[in-house]
Amino acid sequence: MKISILTMFTEMVQGLYEAPVIKHALEKNMLQIQVVDIRDFADGSYRHIDDSPYGGGAGMILRCEPVYGALRSVSACDRHVVLMSAAGTPYTQKKAREFSAMENLVLICGHYEGVDARIYDVCDELISLGDFICTGGEFPALLVVDSIARLLDGVIKKESTEEESFENGLLEYDQYTKPAVFEGKEVPAVLRSGDHAKIREWKHQSSLENTKKYRPDLYEKYMAEKRQKDD
Repeated sequence: MKISILTMFTEMVQGLYEAPVIKHALEKNMLQIQVVDIRDFADGSYRHIDDSPYGGGAGMILRCEPVYGALRSVSACDRHVVLMSAAGTPYTQKKAREFSAMENLVLICGHYEGVDARIYDVCDELISLGDFICTGGEFPALLVVDSIARLLDGVIKKESTEEESFENGLLEYDQYTKPAVFEGKEVPAVLRSGDHAKIREWKHQSSLENTKKYRPDLYEKYMAEKRQKDD
């Protein structure tokens, strides 16, 4: 797949090429990354990409012209355009899998106080990483790319992604490695028993307990869906 990142600060995303999983995906030709500098499409010698908002208000607004120009420079074949925005739909593992199946994903990184609302017109959706504000969309875009790259077939073991948190609506189960006993804390005996059926049962119970403890919202949702299926 190809991911194009439209940004005013290309230096902020250059580290993607050296991130281990992403670098592996690039080397195996499973992923292409195109970084587009929005400033290259701004008019005038000063390449102004922002301006004060009509009607007044604090801060500067990202102008629509350079964003439209940057977007036109990106391949239009089956592309899906996403604006990284605090107003967007919360990003989830389900959405990461949806994005990983696409051929051409475009991520627009907003900045400053906000973006000209006409930019929304060229976006298929808006995505947010949570109820907090970042200076710009670059860091959220980096996390989205990382979450996608690791799901591409052959980048990492398929089994590693299938049992992770959020894949089945629950957090991941507790995991342990050597030593079997550390400062009086012992690895559960069932995990060393070799009984695969009991181990699967233990893992599921551990997932339930972790979800109930750390993410009660997810736990309630999971149990409600389970009750609905059982009815």
